[in-house]
Amino acid sequence: HSENRAEHAINSAFSEIKRLEALFDFYSPDSEVSRINKHAGLSRVTVSPDMLTVLERASFVSEKTGGAFDVTTGSLLVFYDFAHGIKPQQRAIEMHLPLVNYKGVHIDRKDASVFLEKKRMLIDLGGIAKGYVADRVVETLKRAEIRSGLVAVAGDIKAFGLKPNEKPWKIGIKDPRAEGKDDIIATLDLKDMAISTSGDYERYFILEGERYHHLLSPKTGYPARICQSVSIIAEEGALADAFATGVFILGPEKGMTVIKEMGFDGLIIDKEGIIHVTPNIREKIEFEKTFTRHNES
Repeated sequence: HSENRAEHAINSAFSEIKRLEALFDFYSPDSEVSRINKHAGLSRVTVSPDMLTVLERASFVSEKTGGAFDVTTGSLLVFYDFAHGIKPQQRAIEMHLPLVNYKGVHIDRKDASVFLEKKRMLIDLGGIAKGYVADRVVETLKRAEIRSGLVAVAGDIKAFGLKPNEKPWKIGIKDPRAEGKDDIIATLDLKDMAISTSGDYERYFILEGERYHHLLSPKTGYPARICQSVSIIAEEGALADAFATGVFILGPEKGMTVIKEMGFDGLIIDKEGIIHVTPNIREKIEFEKTFTRHNES
């Protein structure tokens, strides 16, 4: 009986992932995101409750990070080709930078619509959607009477309940400069929390000695270069995900201030490889290697 229940729960979790991916996929012409983008500067688009929630969350994080997190960087991201190592011409960036402004995304709860203020504006939910999906999947599993589990949607992880041995889930944080795929810099225990990591090693290419990655600064249109990776621990996956991106762009000092204001926990690896952690997780985190450069924030 419990096997059937588990199988049913897992099936409904996967169909929930599929359903949400169909809404949020930037590259699929049939997704809701594409529909919003196609009508940019032209007309309002009626959207699903999920889209409204994600965009409201995104707008909240944009406000709290002073615009460092911004879903409209999609307008610039399209000019980077990470697969072929192509960066945009300076002119393309200058022309499209004025389209990057989260305040130009108008969300109307009453008639469930979204309107992008300017033509050619593009939203890309890559920095928040995975965390949101993890939240929804956990809800789906709980509704199916699953009492504990670990949900990982790419780099976004949400843990609920305890492992069968009554211990919390152990999560590894990647070493952003390791050659190996699975080199872990630190591990920490997670229970009823989400963790999300944004790093400059996820989608990138090296050109003339410079690393070009997908975490663009909304102010410059170029990759932010003050951090190597940022991990945020929060109750809500969507917020952990989006704040990880925003803090990455803000850098260690401003970023730490934001993390503390929000009451989250976090770990920032800055461009020098120095690690900054919030006081609250100092006891809970174990470093895998002998890190000499270690900064208590």
